[in-house]
Amino acid sequence: MALPTRKFDAVVVGAGGAGMRAALQLAEAGLKVGVLSKVFPTRSHTVAAQGGIGASLGNMGEDSWLWHMYDTIKGSDYLGDQDAIEFMCRMAPEVVYELEHFGMPFDRNENGTVYQRPFGGHSRDFGAGPVQRSVCAADRTGHAMLHTLYQRNVRANTVFFVEWMALDLIRDASGQVLGVTAMEMETGEVWIFHARATLFATGGAGRIFSASTNAFINTGDGLGMAARAGIPLEDMEFWQFHPTGVAGAGVLITEGVRGEGGYLLNKNGERFMERYAPTMKDLASRDVVSRAMATEIKEGRGCGKEADHILLKLDHLGVDVVEKRLPGIREIAKKFANVDPVKDPIPVVPTCHYQMGGIPTNYHGEVVVPTPGNVSTVVQGFYAAGECACASVHGANRLGTNSLTDLLVFGKASGNRVIEYLKENPGHKDLPADAGEVSRARLARLDGQTKGESVFEVGAEMRRTMQAHCGVFRFPDMLTEGVARIEEVTERVKRTEIQDKSKTFNTARIEALELDNLIEVARSTMICAEARKESRGAHDRADYPKRDDESWLKHSLWYAADNHLEYKPVVLKPLTAQSFEPKVRSY
Repeated sequence: MALPTRKFDAVVVGAGGAGMRAALQLAEAGLKVGVLSKVFPTRSHTVAAQGGIGASLGNMGEDSWLWHMYDTIKGSDYLGDQDAIEFMCRMAPEVVYELEHFGMPFDRNENGTVYQRPFGGHSRDFGAGPVQRSVCAADRTGHAMLHTLYQRNVRANTVFFVEWMALDLIRDASGQVLGVTAMEMETGEVWIFHARATLFATGGAGRIFSASTNAFINTGDGLGMAARAGIPLEDMEFWQFHPTGVAGAGVLITEGVRGEGGYLLNKNGERFMERYAPTMKDLASRDVVSRAMATEIKEGRGCGKEADHILLKLDHLGVDVVEKRLPGIREIAKKFANVDPVKDPIPVVPTCHYQMGGIPTNYHGEVVVPTPGNVSTVVQGFYAAGECACASVHGANRLGTNSLTDLLVFGKASGNRVIEYLKENPGHKDLPADAGEVSRARLARLDGQTKGESVFEVGAEMRRTMQAHCGVFRFPDMLTEGVARIEEVTERVKRTEIQDKSKTFNTARIEALELDNLIEVARSTMICAEARKESRGAHDRADYPKRDDESWLKHSLWYAADNHLEYKPVVLKPLTAQSFEPKVRSY
């Protein structure tokens, strides 16, 4: 029996910042747009973004999109594609001003301009010193952004499907994407969403690690669906560990704390970042700060009874500054660290935070796959934006605030490209005869096995394996063993089932489906990390401590079907600007 079907001009999967910015562009163009979201849109993980949006407005001193571009390329450890980076940095002020006109409640200066704070890795005049570039709404920037974009989408008549989970891509014989299958989480009913264009904005997959700042919904759904449909995943070895997650809890403490003047201390009360990054100090790039913290802990200068964390001091800022600029951080510190930061420092550790890799796209948001001769071919009808996509503007390490810049710029850009595509391709193509059968088979497996494995136990083993074998520092024997272990976990995932079907609610089914997606992300990460024989950005190998531009200035592409890797060159030619040639990073 055929699955019931809904038809849209465009279906957007994910209602975070990228998904809602794209949907808004489409809905305001008069298109019929359906947005699928596992949670209510304003609870998407963009809500957790605290520090701000990177844009060279120049409200707090001289700034330039070219300086922003340089900082982003340098921060990426020269693995970022310079055409996409130029596009993002040039567009950043425009999308911020648009957001302001949508009603975003930015912090203001006395003269009425938007306030900007310093942030890690952002500099003036090509690294001469810190610059104030982060546009923010206190320390709740993502929260304010989501509410602003949601209200605009309601005004534009975007159709939201709340608490629906996308299951699988639908492709025809030519490879064109014709929509997705999706499950209504409350009822378990599965539908086909037949679309002329499909846009993924499903966010990250930080839940492959046991210690993460990511929400429990960040399960790599878009990456899993793409991988199962034959789309490669790009640069999955690169995962950013944020320097300041609350020790023991993983909850994010924004880099904005250090932007406002906070700093890190070891057990001796030393501001150790002065040794690792003499110019930028505590505002060096995130991978630099995380490795410095991990080194301090490893060498016995960690704090606490177990000497397993570092202290983040901000009491010297005073109550007024903390309450005005960092009110949410004070609340988080009280709830999750049991300290009041206006009196005592916050215990912090590097924590998995952001994936630099994802579904390969160009800077228009079109999903592109390589063909022989390294020629990129666009997958018809398929787009991606935000953290699930790899444009690649973040390369081997993302600069703070560029995540929100990314989702605004590429959410809008992908929406614009979909509009162009739909003008050129009117009408729906017929669905293939087997549309939905892959999803039926996955659900039947979960419900039909006997003596299958526990989803919870297999998921926990996956997270332990990733945390132990593929963390801040990576060692050759651990990576080799990690590949073997993650392949064992992959086989166990195939045997998982919903264990007590008499008592289960659909949350158990959703968790099992999410594990199907997470394991694809975990496999790609471990295999790509073991294969890359250099240290670059967030990928730090003990046996290859230096960056190797001669052999490894290239993007990895992992294919799930036959578990193999290919590579493609980094784009070193910008659109109009000067090219920034790779050189040693120093802060």
